[in-house]
Parts: sequence; C-alpha cells; structure tokens
Amino acid sequence: MVATLNGTVSEKILDQVVVEVNGVGYGVLVTAEDYQKLSVGKKAKLYIYEYIRDNADDYYGFLSLETKGLFELLLTVNGVGPRMALNMLSIGGVGEVRAAIASGDVKLLQSAPGVGKRVAERVIVDLKDKVGLVDTSDPRVLFASSAAATKDEAVQALIALGYSAPDALDSLHKVDSTLPTQERVKQALKEIKV
Repeated sequence: MVATLNGTVSEKILDQVVVEVNGVGYGVLVTAEDYQKLSVGKKAKLYIYEYIRDNADDYYGFLSLETKGLFELLLTVNGVGPRMALNMLSIGGVGEVRAAIASGDVKLLQSAPGVGKRVAERVIVDLKDKVGLVDTSDPRVLFASSAAATKDEAVQALIALGYSAPDALDSLHKVDSTLPTQERVKQALKEIKV
C-alpha cells in the first residue's frame, strides 16, 4: 500500500498530476484546489488513497491529511465512489465542503459533476454529525455554505476571471452586498491580493 508520494511534479494532465519519485512517474488524481497549488518542476508531498480494481490501480492524492480524511469519510456513503468524492471536494476548500454538509446545502453538493440530488441528500444525512463543527470565525466558510454563494453572479464573475473561489468569496465578503453585481465585482477586484 502506498501512503505518501514525495517527489517532483513533472506534468499536469487534466485532473491529474504526474509525480516523479526516483525515476518513476506516478499518475495521481487530485482535487481542483490541490491541482492549482501544485506546480510543474516543484517538489510535492501527497497523501495517497490507493483504489485497486480488477483492471486499474488508481492513486488519489491530497496535500493535506484533513482533505484525505474527508475524502475517506465521503467514501463511507452508499453510492459514493472515489471519483464522485473527488468531484465533491473540488467544489471548494475542505472547510466549504464540510460547511455545506453540516448546513445541509444540497445545491452546493449537487454542483459537483455526477452528484445528483439523492446522493447529495444521502451525504448530508450520513455525514452531517461526522464532519465536525463549522468554523464560524471564517466568513468565507459561512458565506460559501449558504445557497446564495453558489448563485451569486459576482462570485461566478470573479471565478470566470480566473480567481479561486476562496479569493472571490473573501473579497466579496468585504463589499456591500446591496450594490449592483458589476459594482460589487469592481470593488472586489480591488480587494483581491495579487
């Protein structure tokens, strides 16, 4: 069993990175957030979840043990496989996903590719009491856990401009929510740290 991979990121292909360890390249599936953080040519340590089937041996990698732990927790839900769990973890940071489960935000979980309403509801019912308390001191997590965050045109505009969801949420939290969308985006752009 492979527990960690510690090496150099040699390639990034779709939702996967190739980590070179002593001359061997391991293809590792990662979350969208981890994919953005990993850079080609840089060293990386990934915590590995190995999924073996008759015809494949897949590696799922995570930069933090907390993310891997939530991934493994998602796998305990009937009907959730590794790909679906990875998709759910790619809708936001681990705190946002925990907040969505704890607050019962079906729509946010459904925004992950391949996740239908029934599966999202099952995840909430099965894991609501297991994901731990939501950190209410982080405004991004609170804002992200509300249904409004997923429908907010200003958030979507900033993401379309290439900013990460946490950066978009953080900058919009500091802007008056009663302003028109275009004005909110302009002010949020001033708040985002380059």
